[in-house]
Amino acid sequence: MRATNMKNTISKAILHHLVPMAAVALLLTATAYAAAPGITGTTFNLTAQPAYISQPDGQAVYSWGYGCNGSPSGFAPATTTTPFCNPMQVPGPTLIVTENVPFRVNLTNGLPTAAGNTSIVFPGLQLTSVASGTPGLLTQEAAPGGTVTYNLVATSPGTRAYYSGTQGDLQVEMGLYGAIIVLPSSPPASCTAVGSVPAHYVAPGNSAESDFRLAAAAYDHPRTCYDREYLFQFSEMDPNIHSQALAQVLAKAGCAAGAVGCSLNVPTEPYHPNYFMINGRSMPDDMDTNYATQYPHQPYNGNPHMHPGEQVLLRIIGQGRWQHPFHEHGNHVRILARDGNLILSTSSPTDPNLAGPLLFTTTTTPGMAMDGIFYWTGKGLNWDAYGHNPASSDPIAKLPCTPDANGYNTGNTAALNYYEWCQDHNKPMQAAPFGDVAGGGPVTLPDANLFTNGAWYGGSPYLGPNATVRASGPTGTTPPSGTIANSPTGEAGFAFMWHSHNEREITTNNVFPGGMLMMMLVDSREFQIDESN
Repeated sequence: MRATNMKNTISKAILHHLVPMAAVALLLTATAYAAAPGITGTTFNLTAQPAYISQPDGQAVYSWGYGCNGSPSGFAPATTTTPFCNPMQVPGPTLIVTENVPFRVNLTNGLPTAAGNTSIVFPGLQLTSVASGTPGLLTQEAAPGGTVTYNLVATSPGTRAYYSGTQGDLQVEMGLYGAIIVLPSSPPASCTAVGSVPAHYVAPGNSAESDFRLAAAAYDHPRTCYDREYLFQFSEMDPNIHSQALAQVLAKAGCAAGAVGCSLNVPTEPYHPNYFMINGRSMPDDMDTNYATQYPHQPYNGNPHMHPGEQVLLRIIGQGRWQHPFHEHGNHVRILARDGNLILSTSSPTDPNLAGPLLFTTTTTPGMAMDGIFYWTGKGLNWDAYGHNPASSDPIAKLPCTPDANGYNTGNTAALNYYEWCQDHNKPMQAAPFGDVAGGGPVTLPDANLFTNGAWYGGSPYLGPNATVRASGPTGTTPPSGTIANSPTGEAGFAFMWHSHNEREITTNNVFPGGMLMMMLVDSREFQIDESN
């Protein structure tokens, strides 16, 4: 299923809360996923420019954004295949740097003359010196057509924001913000090195998946190793402010910088945002690929995927004016750090333990960044997510599950059911099944053609196309039939809606679904997750 078809599927099959029933598993497939793409180097040449960004309701909104002034030194992750960095994008380019390695940001002000000066502030980073520019209230600024240079160093790893330090109520609203990812200078030796793909990335019968991590660990701490990573920047937009800014820019076109009347006076209160964005896009646009050509000024998506048992690093930033209570269905998120500050206990000074909270919603305060770990194993479902059946003729249905000390199947890292929760092994979903999964489960599934819209039924309680066929019968005409009809490429995973818990924020211009909403797909290891763009 292509990305455009995926959006149509969601519109017809989406549920507000996905509960542990057959309907929780939507079959959604796209050609690429999210990762945490950005630009690399020790010198970043940026510019601030105007352009229009798109919304799913067809609106093109006049905005300002940071972008690349020329070609960047490099793109990351290294496997990225179709990157671009235009002179304007929202959010701005993600800057990927290394702990304690000095770097430089050269900013050129390409905004309309009437917009005045602009700048960048880098909270949590050490500003060692500035060059050129003019003094501003918070930092050195670039005058219209001028430049300013910031020399910086990040003294600790983690995720941080950068944004305009000039008339922030207007310029940040217009789109002048971005993210900085600081990689640890000394990743723990116990973590799997980047490029040495962890065993559970390998799908049986397939080649190993590429490694799309930026580092082996989020911090210089042995308990911050991870397997995948995603960056989510939450923001909102009041189109009335943008339209007034455009009207005043046009009215003052050609005015001389510094001349009387050559400035904007755009009211930013009262504030009534109608668009709510993840990485500059609203749902369903946020589930199209990174660097999709239809979004030349919004290159980053929000489309996370994972395999069971993987440690998924979430890098989260609140870039707007509102607090956004974002809920990741499927599990809580264990917070590692806030604003680059690793949260540790003091019980053992020589080996401090992680002490971050386990959050039901990752509430993003404006300007605050956090790093956290999400994982999913199937524990607590109360049925076998792989549809195992020792009486089946399918050899994959007979895979063993040998619990480790924590109850998970981890003895064979190449097994399709690696990290299965063994307590539910061979336990069926259905009490009265249509397929060859043995009876005795907690529920009876409805006939999809009676209960839902026929082939658009997207639910499955099983991971993997083989398990789905075993549950529904070889013809795919009995529940859950839609898992076959909607998945020509064979992806069959659990889909968990990740969305703002402020209901207005999952709309686009007050129309649901939209806004701050995306899907996390937990994919069977039979399906290779491609994050190459």
